[in-house]
Amino acid sequence: MSRIGEKFDLLKASNEGALVCFVTAGDPDIEATRRIVLELDAAGADVVEIGIPFSDPVADGPSIQAASMRSLAKGTNIPAVLELVRSIRVDSQIPIVLMTYYNPVHHYGLTRFAADIAAAGADGVIVTDIIPEEASEWKSAAEKAGIDTIFLLAPTSTDDRIDGVAKISSGFIYCVSRTGVTGARTEMASGVRGLVERIRVRTDAPVVVGFGISTPAHVREVCEYADGAVVGSLLVDKIAGTTGTNDMLAEVHRLGSSLKMGTVK
Repeated sequence: MSRIGEKFDLLKASNEGALVCFVTAGDPDIEATRRIVLELDAAGADVVEIGIPFSDPVADGPSIQAASMRSLAKGTNIPAVLELVRSIRVDSQIPIVLMTYYNPVHHYGLTRFAADIAAAGADGVIVTDIIPEEASEWKSAAEKAGIDTIFLLAPTSTDDRIDGVAKISSGFIYCVSRTGVTGARTEMASGVRGLVERIRVRTDAPVVVGFGISTPAHVREVCEYADGAVVGSLLVDKIAGTTGTNDMLAEVHRLGSSLKMGTVK
């Protein structure tokens, strides 16, 4: 069992939801990302998603797009992210999920990518724009390397699509709370509870909810019916707003700690 599976088992035993935190690798730089991940771990985050910056994202909203552009401008690439993961593993065993798009994975080589990220210490991957019907080659490479493959489901997902994702996902299933792109919101989307319930009757895999989660109250609401909540844009904005100050890590810690409080059921 991967670190991801072990973490969700521990949380389930303690009747607690998972706080999954997203950061963009290389924003503001690779060393700062390492320190941010360690700070989130210390603050109580259960899983960290590390975004590999890509020039043509389809699911990322303005905050994460801007972070990716800043990171790419500094030369962040897959080898740099591998070194980042290796450096995190020196000090932390927090489950690490890499989030990316198919283009950079294909360019790097599917088998090579899966093997290299596993050797670096990553636990799972979300290839945002790959669909179950076209994922067999990637799924095979990931399985051979011992990497969890996490797929997305959305409010528009049919029962057949849910069945397909349930069959091939491992680690957890990422439930997108709304159509469109990522971004902080003031209110949770209606209907996401129903989507989670539709997924649950088809799989025992953990289900986490992301897109638009911006407050501890949102996290608490989501953890009433799902296994965890993903916070991305809010955290990315906090990092961007405090970059270059002595308060960045302290602000990240405070935000992580406040969000984690919402996971206790």
